Amino acid sequence: MNAPPPLPPRAADYKFCLRCGQTLERRLVEGVLRPVCPACRKIHFIDPKVAVAVIVERGEQLLLIQRRGDPEKGKWSMPAGFVDAGEDPARAAEREVREETGLHVRVTALLDVIAKTEPAEGADILIVYRAEAVGGSLTPGDDAAAAGYFAPADLPADLAFASTRTVITRWLAGR
Repeated sequence: MNAPPPLPPRAADYKFCLRCGQTLERRLVEGVLRPVCPACRKIHFIDPKVAVAVIVERGEQLLLIQRRGDPEKGKWSMPAGFVDAGEDPARAAEREVREETGLHVRVTALLDVIAKTEPAEGADILIVYRAEAVGGSLTPGDDAAAAGYFAPADLPADLAFASTRTVITRWLAGR
């Protein structure tokens, strides 16, 4: 007999029903083992974590930040971060750039949507935008230890996350 499929990520963290407080059971629902309340019968579906990343160019250069903390501490990525519940993803992109670099940007295009490819990445879905700087001053902040613009020939070798490498590869190919 085949073993039931594993719980979706983060579903194992759910111990009690958010509706009635009853201890949850694990049941196979639509081919997936999910937390289900035996009392009120609520099925607890786990929503994906959504993040944004932003391509900001200055001439032929790409804006990158060096990560201040884990995961991937000390490695480089585009300004990026999680979308808050109820937040427009494009506004989240603008907020993340401002928090991490001090720059004020305006989103100009949706570039890509990338599914999670490795466990170290916190987001299940990454939305990638292009934006242009409209103000502010380049200063690392929030979870960025450093921030700067890099020409294609000078990009750091120590890039954080598979998604960063994917986005940069696509950016280079589209130039």
